[in-house]
Amino acid sequence: MTVTDTARLEQLIKGQAYGLGFDLAGITSLRPASTAAAFDDWLARGFAGEMQYMLRTAEKRRDARLPVPEARSAIVVAMSYGGAEPSGPVARYARGDDYHDILIERLEALHRWIDAQVGRAVAGKAYVDTGPLLERDLARRAGLGWFGKNTNLINPRLGSFFFLGALLVDLELAEDAPFEADRCGSCRRCLDACPTQAFAEPRVLDATRCISYLTIEQRGEIPAELRESIGDLIYGCDICQEVCPFTRKFSRELVEMAFAARPAVASKDARTLARELLAMSQPEFSVAFKGSPMKRAKLRGLKRNAAVALGNVGSAEDVPSLIFALEDPEPLVRGHVTWALGKIGSPEALEALRARLSVESDVWVLQQLESAVGRARD
Repeated sequence: MTVTDTARLEQLIKGQAYGLGFDLAGITSLRPASTAAAFDDWLARGFAGEMQYMLRTAEKRRDARLPVPEARSAIVVAMSYGGAEPSGPVARYARGDDYHDILIERLEALHRWIDAQVGRAVAGKAYVDTGPLLERDLARRAGLGWFGKNTNLINPRLGSFFFLGALLVDLELAEDAPFEADRCGSCRRCLDACPTQAFAEPRVLDATRCISYLTIEQRGEIPAELRESIGDLIYGCDICQEVCPFTRKFSRELVEMAFAARPAVASKDARTLARELLAMSQPEFSVAFKGSPMKRAKLRGLKRNAAVALGNVGSAEDVPSLIFALEDPEPLVRGHVTWALGKIGSPEALEALRARLSVESDVWVLQQLESAVGRARD
């Protein structure tokens, strides 16, 4: 090892992590997750919804020693993405560049730095959100925060508007003290504020009711009974974080400008963004959202979400945009546009729905059309 005897490698690692732009850094050993039983119960209750990858990788998630068998320790980091910015139709984390790319690049830089410090190639791997790890479990054990009632990791000096990453390495590093305190107390603002009542109980999220899941992970139809509760949100949701006293007090101004809102979403209200998305072609989408986390929902998913948002907050002025989208090649889009036109219910909207009935060929969309026209008659 090339570090001096008087300098602890752990201190140097954390100092380098801060130098790379991370806001929090801690170290823990790799062992079975303390939350494994809760994770299994969450899966058994069906709260993962369509996220089948959670089931496929469940064994590795239960035991942090399994993803990288050579690894012995985890260096867990957090990077703020602001939080002081105004609310909008796109969750704050998704307005700029893809955080996976940014955090992975810096964790790999940290990995190379460690190689140089110890004088050998250190086996390991960087993970940011996509690997078979329960990152919150590692983060709490590394002293970065506690699990809030909204299931987010909360740090007492940073709130919860931050990304987590972990670098697993084959080094026996001294652990930081875990974060043992629960500072939520009797507060339940996050639970009460959730529009879709997605919390089955404190610290247990039914993802199938969460707006972030519905607008991103859900690939098919958004359940009709939940559409109104989505309001004007088009991609993700920050509500349960916005109402948290710690997050309200300690959220910071955005420093990492890679996370600043790109022109495609910057300063746009829901109606403006929804109309633009409904009119967008695939090539236009690819250019506007290159390197954006919003590409995960794909254009069809964003148009679906845009239609729901206009159904909730739109007016007769938005009907032409919705009528244009009735010609979209995706049945998923046409079905949700139908719902939105029925909700707005203007004469122009109803006329368009009746006209579409005579030419629509998709069975599910026809059902949506008949339902929307039937509601109008009532």
